[in-house]
Amino acid sequence: MITNVGTIDRILRVIVGVALIAFATGYIVPATGWNWVGWIGAVPIMTAVFGTCPAYTIMGLSTCPAKPA
Repeated sequence: MITNVGTIDRILRVIVGVALIAFATGYIVPATGWNWVGWIGAVPIMTAVFGTCPAYTIMGLSTCPAKPA
């Protein structure tokens, strides 16, 4: 897979992912019935870990700086 997620993008994805999972587990807001939605936070964390975003690939985007040839 081609890396298409840059460093700043990765950091932001981890922050958002952790915040969503904290919401899901009740650390941010007590149980509301919608806390299960926070588990979607696993997606930005995984895209940050692997450095590739399927949505970026489909749209032809990249936040990763071009590597010299």
